[in-house]
Amino acid sequence: MTRKPLPELPVSAVLPALSEALGQGNSAVLVAPPGAGKTTLVPLALLDAPWLGTGKIILLEPRRLAARGAARRMAELLGEEPGETVGYAMRMENRTSARTKILVVTEGVLSRMILDDPELPGVSAVFFDEFHERSLDGDFGLALALDVQGALRPELRLLVMSATLDGGRVSRLLSGAPVIESEGRAFPVDIRYDER
Repeated sequence: MTRKPLPELPVSAVLPALSEALGQGNSAVLVAPPGAGKTTLVPLALLDAPWLGTGKIILLEPRRLAARGAARRMAELLGEEPGETVGYAMRMENRTSARTKILVVTEGVLSRMILDDPELPGVSAVFFDEFHERSLDGDFGLALALDVQGALRPELRLLVMSATLDGGRVSRLLSGAPVIESEGRAFPVDIRYDER
């Protein structure tokens, strides 16, 4: 599949390690500061991963606005509209098609998907974004996904991404999954005081 090149963001440096971790195991933790590219670059970079096969990547966002925005930005990076390769689904709103390979959902939608069909047919990976924004629905979604992985789908990939999370603690929750850390990008700041 030929795609436009992805922008270079700080997370780009760890994408090979992340792809390798998910290729060799079934879980990983990514810790990267805000603006590093976790939300938009990671799912797009893994679209051609061999383990994905014909399945989808589900990207869990904690808020509706974030889900819609992430889907729109990823679609824009591909030169598409939401609903093509990248789509989103939330309560009372769905922009997907048969071509959708990355599905951005809110926490309640993921829980409902798993409860409706615990095998998650057609899904190869579930990515939990902004996991440091802990919520009952997010934690419940991860617990359900871990149950699916442990009992029905050992090949299901799980990725937990966060800006401020203690990666080691989440790694233990994911049976010792590798923790991959990305650097941020700093810019010089000048402080100037003007006389009144």
